[in-house]
Amino acid sequence: MAEAATIARPYAEAAFRLAEDKGTIAGWSAALSRLAVGAESPELVQLLGDPRIAPAQLAELLVSVSADKDPALGQFVATLIENKRVSALPLVHEQFEALKNRRESIVDAQIDSALPLNDAQLAELVSGLETRFKRKIRPQVSIDPELIGGVVVRVGDEVIDGSVRGKLAGMAAALKN
Repeated sequence: MAEAATIARPYAEAAFRLAEDKGTIAGWSAALSRLAVGAESPELVQLLGDPRIAPAQLAELLVSVSADKDPALGQFVATLIENKRVSALPLVHEQFEALKNRRESIVDAQIDSALPLNDAQLAELVSGLETRFKRKIRPQVSIDPELIGGVVVRVGDEVIDGSVRGKLAGMAAALKN
């Protein structure tokens, strides 16, 4: 997997620079998202291995999937096809999004809650996280009844355990020592 990420990185960086220079980061993000989905379709995978299909035809097909008329995107797709890197498109998109998020100071937060959070609770939690991390937080909330109460928040590789289960585990460890 690391090898695929290494292959995708220069393409993602090049795409990001192109999009940034043209001021079309959001458009490229959407187009790469559609291209990544298209690149994983069994029909396209089959076409990629067909020697009867010219690379220009494949590029045209992929660009039509992206629904974007930017000629730079067409050239980008043609380069991927020429270098036999279409299968890297999902990782290219993933890394492009990471560059976009870094530029916009956005970070994803996985919030596991014992009970459903209402809008006010979520807004208060996100506001506190944004203050702590000095970035805009994009929350992904899931319910985990095993937490008993409270929340566990994962931002990057940092974990904030405010759950009852976590506090009970901490008290049990303290009592054993």
